[in-house]
Amino acid sequence: MKKFIQQKLKDQKGMTLIELLAVIVIIAIIAAIAIPAIGNIIENSRVGAIKSDALNAISAADLYYADNPGVAGPVTITTLKSGYLKDAGSLVDDGATPGITKAGLITAKGTVGTVSITFTGADKKAISGTPNNSPSAAYVNATHNGVGTVTIAR
Repeated sequence: MKKFIQQKLKDQKGMTLIELLAVIVIIAIIAAIAIPAIGNIIENSRVGAIKSDALNAISAADLYYADNPGVAGPVTITTLKSGYLKDAGSLVDDGATPGITKAGLITAKGTVGTVSITFTGADKKAISGTPNNSPSAAYVNATHNGVGTVTIAR
């Protein structure tokens, strides 16, 4: 049996240079297609993470206002961190009137990696209605019946 296998291996030749180059070209084409697609997926997930941080903060503000009905002004992200919001994620207070109003309008900024989103008086519909693959620009969510703006910078 050993002799049979050795005889078969002697008859086998390696891959030719053309075959090897063809394999390398195919791998290069696949890599050229896959790498940009993976980059877009990562950028879109960063946008989604910031948007979900904002939605969590709005929900935490709803709880805050339910516990403190006498509060009239907007509640800041910093105030929410003291018992209503365990982790604000990427959000920080931003603007002249930072925070979240009783009406659920958020004015804050979130940054993850190279993606930054500024929420200016935006509500849940405006935030949820903004696609994760939106281009860098102010996105006014009138088409989604939302209020305020969501500005994405990549």
